[in-house]
Formats: sequence, structure tokens, C-alpha cells
Amino acid sequence: MTNLEEIFKDHIRDVPDFPKPGILFKDITTLLKHPQLLQMAGNDLVRLALELELKIDIVAGIESRGFMFGMFLAERLQAGFVPIRKPGKLPAATHAQSYALEYGTDTLHIHQDAIPSGAKVIIHDDLLATGGTAAAAAHLVEKAGGKVVQLSFLIELAFLNGRQPLEGYSVGSVIKYS
Repeated sequence: MTNLEEIFKDHIRDVPDFPKPGILFKDITTLLKHPQLLQMAGNDLVRLALELELKIDIVAGIESRGFMFGMFLAERLQAGFVPIRKPGKLPAATHAQSYALEYGTDTLHIHQDAIPSGAKVIIHDDLLATGGTAAAAAHLVEKAGGKVVQLSFLIELAFLNGRQPLEGYSVGSVIKYS
């Protein structure tokens, strides 16, 4: 673990029993309110993307915390931004994908015309836990015609083995909890 990763961890709040009993939620709002840490975390995510040595066409952010750094990544990589959202949030025709997560099930949507065929896409979310949300997002991007070149996360809960359902994809994270 780097000193910077330790500093990031010192600014992430643990919230027990949220959103349901037994879950220890990693709250990044306590990190986001520090401008310098916000910039450093964003720069680390950009560094992970640049290591791919590819021209990225689209950054797809998963609702809702994936929008925060997803937009930053898109701007810094000179790429477009596409939201992947919960049901009922996108106004045009969508592709949908249901998935299991550590405390229930959910569904994600993407506009059917959001991604040009063959576009190189980074999918970003704030946290990788069991991998279900990210795998569903990857399926949606591919269904829409994109090529997933990286799944990007601010935080990875490595002890939940979330990389396992993402086998075959490049996965990058800034902060790891073992």
C-alpha cells in the first residue's frame, strides 16, 4: 500500500449497516470534500486509463457515484460520457440488464444508441465489491456495440473477489481493501 492510498483510506468513512444490516458501506463523500485529495484520486484514475495506451472513445459511468469521477475521466481523456442508469431514468429506448449484488438485485439501463459500434469504452464506478454491477454494465456496453477496454474503480473490496466475474477484462482500482 502506498502512502497516498493510506491517506485516501483515512478520508473514507465506514458506515455500518447501510443500506441494510450487515453491510459496511464505504462513504467517499468524506474524501470528495477535500479538493486536493479529490484531484489526486482523479489523477490516479486517469493514470490507470493511460496505462492502456489506447485512445478511449467513451467513459461509461454507473449510477450514481460512477458519474462523479466518470465525467472527470471523460474530460481528461477527451472522450465522450455515457450514463448507465437505474430503471426509469433514461428517456429514450434502452437495453436493460438485471444482476445480483451483495444485498439484493437490481437492473441497469443504457440508451440503445449511446455507443458507436466498436468504440473503446472504460466503465467507471466508485466501488468494486462482488462484481455483479460491473459485469452487468460490461454486458450493456457490449450489447450497445462498444468494446470494454477497462473497468475502473476508485475502491476495490478485494476480499469479496469482485474481479472473478470480470475475468477477461482489464480491471483497475486506486484503493484496495484486502
